[in-house]
Amino acid sequence: MAEEFVHLAVAGTEGQDLEINMGPQHPSTHGVMRFVVKLKGEVVESVQPHCGYIHRGIEKMCESLSYPQIIHLTDRMDYLSAHINNEAVCLAVEKALNIEVSDRIKYIRTIIAELNRIASHLLWWSSMCMDMGAVTPYFYAFRDREKILDIFEETTGGRLLYSYNCPGGLMNDIHPNFQKRVKEFIPYFRKSFKEYDELVTGNVIFQNRTMGIGLLTREQAIAYGVTGPAGRGSGFACDVRKRAPYSAYDKVQFNEILYNEGDSFARYKVRMDEMLESLKIIEQLIDNIPEGSYVEKMKAVIKLPEGEYFQQVETARGELVVHIISDGNKTPYRVKFRSPCLSTLSVMDLISRNQKIADLIAIGGSLDLVIPDIDR
Repeated sequence: MAEEFVHLAVAGTEGQDLEINMGPQHPSTHGVMRFVVKLKGEVVESVQPHCGYIHRGIEKMCESLSYPQIIHLTDRMDYLSAHINNEAVCLAVEKALNIEVSDRIKYIRTIIAELNRIASHLLWWSSMCMDMGAVTPYFYAFRDREKILDIFEETTGGRLLYSYNCPGGLMNDIHPNFQKRVKEFIPYFRKSFKEYDELVTGNVIFQNRTMGIGLLTREQAIAYGVTGPAGRGSGFACDVRKRAPYSAYDKVQFNEILYNEGDSFARYKVRMDEMLESLKIIEQLIDNIPEGSYVEKMKAVIKLPEGEYFQQVETARGELVVHIISDGNKTPYRVKFRSPCLSTLSVMDLISRNQKIADLIAIGGSLDLVIPDIDR
């Protein structure tokens, strides 16, 4: 769809400089984002992102909200990593108050975070494939993602935005069916995953459209602060779960997926392999959830001691950092979120130059941008 739109725009203009708009309302853009693309024929000379179309001032709004209320805003940034975003704020508050939550809370948070990561990667896979003209993967991925969302709905009450985390633990305990349904999903998904490789990963057309396209070196990824799968596809070891373990990540064995090619196919492979690693993490925890409380005793009004507090987590798109400045009141003096998608967006122009306009679609898909995470 995107390619047809652009080809119509540049018909009969080969060899001429031309500026076109991709977005902000084009159906193949993932959220409201506008790219001003400068072309010479079908070759991209520059890509200028224009963001802010859905800016909501979340960081400023946090200054007038209590800490439990802030959680309900963070899941609306990267809405595909909602549970992980919520967890970041909770961990920051718990660290500030020197509260150590029970192992039960840590295990449940980690299991749901990894299910959230798989669900996010499934939506990315389906969307990238559809943007490049492959419709069938979209239905396969959403079929399997629904099974995860059904598990979430039963325990948290939500399918996209959960607000299941709260300072000191969880809103409620897991549903009695939770462990059974998760254990049923693991072998089912492993079997389904083989279909994904047969449909797309091993497809020579897909490989030709992604291998060697949108090259980002390790040095460039570090310089631009590109984290998550986009950075690890360039050999940048930046997984927060490994570097600064939180929740139950220090209790499990898993591999940090790294590829050194730095192209669109490498970024694709990182996310595909990460889904299997997430299954391994879940397998190690699901039968070993300890007994105990699902929430620690907290004061009715939470006030953080005066000072500055940081917390990093690994969302489906990279490193999210929560920075809270407290003056001792029940609302923060200042809150800053370092979201992964803004840094990733910054390399769009760098890795798209001298590529064909059709390659721009594959490059954008391989970066897996969530626009509300950029605008906030």
